[in-house]
Amino acid sequence: MKIEFTAFPRNTNGTGPSRRMRRTGRVPGVVYGAGKDSQAIELDHNALARHLKQESFHASILDMTVDGSQHKVLLRDVQMHPWKAEVLHVDFQRVAADRKIHMKVPLHFVNAELCPGVKEGGVVSHVMNDVDVQCLPGDLPEYIEVDVSKLDLGHSIHVNELAIPSGVELVARLKQENQVVVTLSVPRALIEEAAATAATAAAGAEKPDAAADKDKK
Repeated sequence: MKIEFTAFPRNTNGTGPSRRMRRTGRVPGVVYGAGKDSQAIELDHNALARHLKQESFHASILDMTVDGSQHKVLLRDVQMHPWKAEVLHVDFQRVAADRKIHMKVPLHFVNAELCPGVKEGGVVSHVMNDVDVQCLPGDLPEYIEVDVSKLDLGHSIHVNELAIPSGVELVARLKQENQVVVTLSVPRALIEEAAATAATAAAGAEKPDAAADKDKK
């Protein structure tokens, strides 16, 4: 999915000019990397806010146009106002086609309705929502799919079990820790119901023995 947006050169720096810029509906930012000097930029706040609502804007190679020049960039940081829905500052990193990048890629969980554990009353719990990867820009996936169709009650899927696209690597830390990505647990209500059923059955099994003891007496 190709995402394009426009930024504008920014000639002022500092808190005062940035505050005045925000009052006009613009957001200050910076673009850096790929062996080039950092460039101060500004963006239309409303257009940027719409883009930020897209998951892919946070985990894709973006096409940014500045003063007629196009740049391949990644969104690296967003500063938001503490209590207002206002973007205060954004950072973008230029990418080079021949240099690997390090990114968080979202996880998409699929086929929960086919999962045998779910059919038995289990609940799928997402322990992780994204995963750290490194790859060349051209190999960056928009997301990584996690198929839970074969997950049984009490079982989990770990990082090393994920189907990672060709050319994409998990970062070393994740490989070593092999973290849990998703698990299928039994709801507390079902556990309590099973315990109550077992207790009732046990009580019923004791009654004949008590009657037999009474007859003996």
